[in-house]
Amino acid sequence: MIKQARQYKSDVAVVGAGIAGCAATVFAQARGFKTIQIGNSGALAYTSGYFDLLGAAEGGYLKDPWQGLARLRVAEPDHPYAKLSDDDIRNAFDEFIEALRKMGLNYSCASDGNQMAMLPAGACKPTFYVPDSMQKGAQAMSSRARVLVIDFVGLQGFSAKEIVANLSTQWPQLRAEHVAFPEMETGAQIFPEVMARALEVADTRVAFAARLKPIIKDAEYIAMPAILGIHRSDAIHSEMEKLVGLPIFEIPTIPPAVAGIRLRELFDQQLPAIGATVISQHKVEHVTFDKDALRLSLKDSYGPVEIAAKNMILASGRFLSGGLKAGQQRIKESLMGLPVHQPQARENWFSEAYFDPAGHAVNQAGIIVNDSFQPLSIDGEIIDKRLYAAGIVLAKQDWIRQRCGAGLAIASAYKAVNSIAKEALIKS
Repeated sequence: MIKQARQYKSDVAVVGAGIAGCAATVFAQARGFKTIQIGNSGALAYTSGYFDLLGAAEGGYLKDPWQGLARLRVAEPDHPYAKLSDDDIRNAFDEFIEALRKMGLNYSCASDGNQMAMLPAGACKPTFYVPDSMQKGAQAMSSRARVLVIDFVGLQGFSAKEIVANLSTQWPQLRAEHVAFPEMETGAQIFPEVMARALEVADTRVAFAARLKPIIKDAEYIAMPAILGIHRSDAIHSEMEKLVGLPIFEIPTIPPAVAGIRLRELFDQQLPAIGATVISQHKVEHVTFDKDALRLSLKDSYGPVEIAAKNMILASGRFLSGGLKAGQQRIKESLMGLPVHQPQARENWFSEAYFDPAGHAVNQAGIIVNDSFQPLSIDGEIIDKRLYAAGIVLAKQDWIRQRCGAGLAIASAYKAVNSIAKEALIKS
């Protein structure tokens, strides 16, 4: 195979293919920017599918995330959310959720507050938006309805009996059943993704429904691990409800999870469909700040690639995605060596108590940005007016402890893209 260098030009280059990167690409395309996205989308498979806004603060769960945001901006004025208004966040979610709907995946929220959503093993968490296939779980939990929870022969990491046992004191109307999935009855290990793809076949759905009907008894809902298809999951969910005759809701499984795989494959298919150029499963190796453009260099199986971009959004994530790299003494930004906010010494990375309510300082490491989400130098100066950052690579937030990862990703991407649009308008 002859390898040949290729060159692209773009208005916006998005580095990263997680929620922040995909949201940035969606927003940039919607504003008429020629957009190129580069990144490995594998980390999406490790998400639950829930979109948190702000679920926890001051050591407790939040029912009203908007009140929590108001307090957060006072308590942590350097938090990225402090650079975003409520209108920014609402508009970002509205636009992103509508884009997902047009792509074929529906999400729902509970009026204006958080809803409690189930997790594997029977834990629950507050979240803002959930996939439609999981939304009835919040309804069932709220009413303490009679729910049949099922698991499967050969499926590991998801136990209906464990869920029932862990929730029995607060939700006594749960019942567990163990079912053999069609064509997977031998007892050998089976995987949610394989089951989900099997349910994309109509005959498998009919056979599965036939196995559920005899065990329904007096159940008002059926709960199962997230297996209702990878593509067209909303249609498969609706058809299964009709075949069984009861409302059904999914519960996320341990990663890699079907809900995350749905998002990954949806973006892989639909971002090119809305006009974006996507260079997937590759990483940018080098960025040069030239006078006329930011030049991003990488290689794929066909040879070297250079992208000349008018603007760039860094949405590379933290440690799992490779956006930040921890050495023996210091944390570095992996691509350009941008300054990283971090504790002064390695011994200050972690608290002595693993479950310290204040969290661990290392979890607030990241890139400092201004109100336009442009990265700043250690002296507080804009590094380059064409460079922006979004998502969990941002500093001074603890997205896991605060339950704000998706909201921060979506809203910061929205603000970064709008800042680019504003700057473009000024130049024109």
